[in-house]
Amino acid sequence: MESFSKIFDVSQAVSKKTLRLVIFGRVQGVFFRDSMRREAEKLGISGWVRNRIDGTVEAAVQGAPASIDAIVYWAHHGPRNAQVVGVEIEPYSGSYTSFEITE
Repeated sequence: MESFSKIFDVSQAVSKKTLRLVIFGRVQGVFFRDSMRREAEKLGISGWVRNRIDGTVEAAVQGAPASIDAIVYWAHHGPRNAQVVGVEIEPYSGSYTSFEITE
C-alpha cells in the first residue's frame, strides 16, 4: 500500500491565510515588534512587522488559518506594556518563509 504522503500531497492540503494588520494605540517603545515576532514563531507564522512613522505598528502575517486567528487575537492585546486601541485587518498577499522585524 502506498504511503499517505504519496497519495495525497500534504503540502498542498494546508491552506495559508495572509493578512495585513495595523495596530493602533501605545504600541511603540513597548517591545511590540519583538514580542510579536516571538509569538509568530511559536505559532509557525511567517511574515514581517515594523513601526510606522505615524506611531502604529504594521504587520503581514501568513500561516495556517487557526494560527493567524491566534496572532490576530494576540495583536488586540500585545505585550504587557502595550495599550492597543484598535487593529485594522485586511487580506494581503505575498510569500514568506520566516518572520522578520523590518524598518
